[in-house]
Amino acid sequence: MSNAKNHIKGRGAQKKVHNRFFEHSHELRDDFLNYCASEGEEAQSSKTSLIDTFPKTIVNKVNSPDVGMNYSLNPYQGCEHGCIYCYARNSHEYWGYGAGLDFEQKILVKRNAVELLEKKLSSARWEASPIVLSGNTDCYQPIEKKLKITRKLLQTFLKYRHRVGIITKNALVQRDLDILRELAQDNLVHVNLSVTSLSEETRRILEPRTASIKKRLETIEKLSEANIPVSVMMAPIIPSINSHEIMPLVKEVSERGALGVGYTIVRLNGAIGGIFRDWIKKTMPDRADKVLHQIESLHGGSLNDSRFGTRMKGEGEFASQVAQQFKIAKAKYLKGRERTVLNCDLHEEFKNGQMKLF
Repeated sequence: MSNAKNHIKGRGAQKKVHNRFFEHSHELRDDFLNYCASEGEEAQSSKTSLIDTFPKTIVNKVNSPDVGMNYSLNPYQGCEHGCIYCYARNSHEYWGYGAGLDFEQKILVKRNAVELLEKKLSSARWEASPIVLSGNTDCYQPIEKKLKITRKLLQTFLKYRHRVGIITKNALVQRDLDILRELAQDNLVHVNLSVTSLSEETRRILEPRTASIKKRLETIEKLSEANIPVSVMMAPIIPSINSHEIMPLVKEVSERGALGVGYTIVRLNGAIGGIFRDWIKKTMPDRADKVLHQIESLHGGSLNDSRFGTRMKGEGEFASQVAQQFKIAKAKYLKGRERTVLNCDLHEEFKNGQMKLF
């Protein structure tokens, strides 16, 4: 059970953390906290702020052999979803912010994302290759409802008949069913929906500002009914938190129309280890030590693992049990379903934004 007294409602990370690239750090002193308490003031703001950025490029080459994508595109940096385990937290330090609360409260908006994508897709040197939205942070996080950058990006992919993948845990993707249907007609899109648990209580503490489990299952169903290819990622699997849900989760999403299910094992690299440790001791004090020790058993005695080939799946007895459960679950609930290979052949004809006549 969580310690409500110390818990910051609506946030994953429970503290600000020092940026390792900065020489100086900030500390909340007890005398300042006592002053704020006596005056009825907040010691630190819980509001989200948007920061406009104008990068020079938007499509990123992905060199990791573990993540299954060649290129990614992230219209936002930082993510208000607040998933406590998120590997992208570390990347916020490169922008000059912390991986803790800063990651959830300071959202960088790439205002020229659409123009940069159009420039890339219309380039004579660009050869069609899969581009995945949300390789780092969710393209359908809450601010997208207002800004609609992701929707405009999808319209650009459609205009140039270019293949696109989507990774999200937000039901807001349903808003763009009209564009997704058109992309799917030419076999140009695949949606990967993240479903970490079937328990709403678990969802609320792990991923505080994400769509409910009910809405995510509904989203899988609606995408499937619209003939839009959809798969599910159970990512990450965390021992003693959601590790017991593999069989029922695969069964549930298969009944909703998912074509496949993948998974990753939790890994807590960089600043995330300290953030997660602080979070679980405040949120689940009764099992904190057990969970932390089990995570360490997956990564050779450490919360951290950066080795290609093992970092996503872990190693040891527990990792083997998880892999075996997924093998059984797929054979039982997903037999005969295949993930469609998307089309990269149309783009050359539409490189100027319309079909070539001659």
